[in-house]
Amino acid sequence: MPLRTDDNWRHGAVLLDPEHTRFALWAPDANYVNVELQDGQGVQSLAMLPQPDGWFVLEARCEAGTRYRFKIDHELEVPDPASRAQDDDVHSQSFVVDPLAYSWQNTSWQGRPWHEAVIYELHVGAMGGYAAVEKHLPRLAQMGITAIELMPLAQFPGDRNWGYDGVLHYAPQSSYGTPEELKHLIDTAHGLGLMVILDVVYNHFGPDGNYLGSYAKDFFRSDLQTPWGDAIDFRRPQVRDFFVDNALMWLLEYRIDGLRMDAVHAIRDETFLPEFATRVRGQIEPGRHVWLNLENEFNQAGLLEKGFEAQWDDDGHNTLHVLLTGETDAYYSDFAQEPTQKLARLLSEGFVYQGEQTRHGHTRGEPSGHLAPTAFVLFLQNHDQIGNRALGERLPQLCTPAALRAA
Repeated sequence: MPLRTDDNWRHGAVLLDPEHTRFALWAPDANYVNVELQDGQGVQSLAMLPQPDGWFVLEARCEAGTRYRFKIDHELEVPDPASRAQDDDVHSQSFVVDPLAYSWQNTSWQGRPWHEAVIYELHVGAMGGYAAVEKHLPRLAQMGITAIELMPLAQFPGDRNWGYDGVLHYAPQSSYGTPEELKHLIDTAHGLGLMVILDVVYNHFGPDGNYLGSYAKDFFRSDLQTPWGDAIDFRRPQVRDFFVDNALMWLLEYRIDGLRMDAVHAIRDETFLPEFATRVRGQIEPGRHVWLNLENEFNQAGLLEKGFEAQWDDDGHNTLHVLLTGETDAYYSDFAQEPTQKLARLLSEGFVYQGEQTRHGHTRGEPSGHLAPTAFVLFLQNHDQIGNRALGERLPQLCTPAALRAA
C-alpha cells in the first residue's frame, strides 16, 4: 500500500513517523490558523505556516492518539475536516491516527468479479456497531450473499442517523466503534469471501458540524443549489483532491472493495466524476477487483462508460413495485401504464426511461441497451424505499406471498 505523502494526500493529519505528524488545512478565508494539541501534558497551541492557495501547514512532534483541533483567527475552534477519527462527535477534537497500526490477516484478498455480486445492504448502527455486524457475517455468507454494502459511515452529529448527514468524511462514525474495529469487520468479511462496499456521500455535507463555510467559503458555490443547499464547488482542485483522497483512504487503507456513490446527479460538475474514476483507479494495484457504483436519478448511461461499473436501477425497483403491489401514487405513477412492457424493456435494456418524458413532465434517462446487464444493480427494496414510507413496510406486507416468490 502506498504511503501517504504531500503529493497524494494533502488534507488532514499525516503521521510521518512514530513521533512526527504533518497537519494541513485549506482555509483560504483565514488569516491565522493554530493547531491545538492535547496529550497527557495539557494543551499546546502551535501556529501553522501559511502556504500558497489558502493552505496552512505544520510539522509537529506528535504521535498517534494525540487529540487536536484547529483554531481559526484566534477565535473559532473546529475539528479537522479530514479528521481520521473523532474523540466524541462532529464538534469535538480529532485524533491523530496511525493508518498502519492494524495487522491485516487476509492479505491475499483481491476481491471478486462484479458479476458475482449479490449485495446485502445494511445499517451498521441498527445492527449494533462494527463488532456486532461482524457476528452476522457467517450467516450472510451461508445465505449466498457475496457482498455487504454499508450505509454511510462518515461522522455525523449524534449517535443515530441514516448516515446521509455526515460532515467528517474521513472519520468512521465513532458511536459504531473504533477504526480498528471497522478494519477487523472488513478483514473478517474478506476471510469469508465477502466483498465490502461502502456508501459514500460526495454531493453535500450535513447541516450540523460543517464548519467549512466559516473559513473556506470557496468549498461551496452559492450560484448553484442542491436539495441540501449550496452545491460543492468541484471546479477547485483542493475540493476535488479532498474527495479523491477520501475514496483512496477507504479503498487502500481500509481495503474496502467498492464504493456506492450517493445521488451523483447532485454533483453539479460534469467533469468531476470521470476524473474521479480515472484518478482512483490509477492508484489500485493490478489484479485487484475494485468497484465504483452510482446512484443517479438522471439515468446517465454515458457515465457507465467512464470508469463506473454499475448504477442502482431505480427504474427496475419502481417497475417491479408497481407490478407486485399495485401502488401507482407519487413517482410510481410514471410506471403505472403498461408495467409489463416496462419490465420487458428493463430486463432487455436496463433503464425504462431512456430520454422519454415521464408522466410528471420530466425528460429522463439516456439510451442504455448497449450496456452489459451487470451495469444495472436490480433491487426490490432498499433504505430509501423502506425508510421513506410512513410505516416502513417491507414487501411481505405489501404483496401476496405468491407475488413475492415470483419476484
